[in-house]
Amino acid sequence: MNKSELIEAMSEESNLSKADAKRALDAFINVTGSALKKSDKIALVGFGTFSVSERAARKGRNPQTGKEINIAAKNVVKFKAGSELTSNVQ
Repeated sequence: MNKSELIEAMSEESNLSKADAKRALDAFINVTGSALKKSDKIALVGFGTFSVSERAARKGRNPQTGKEINIAAKNVVKFKAGSELTSNVQ
């Protein structure tokens, strides 16, 4: 499912116009991104938890040449699915 398909499904499920559903989805994405940028955790009961984790610097290898390279430290987004979402998928 891509973004436009998600917007259409949200529109049908919530009886919102597609424009309103798009604004709601865009707002969710923006607010989530801003919160994660500040290292906040977002917990949606039943759906899951978004959080930020720091990945340490490490050594890696270029798969083409086999040469060792340095990989910089960075922050990564993690998502842990909630129990309700997990049970809906199974």
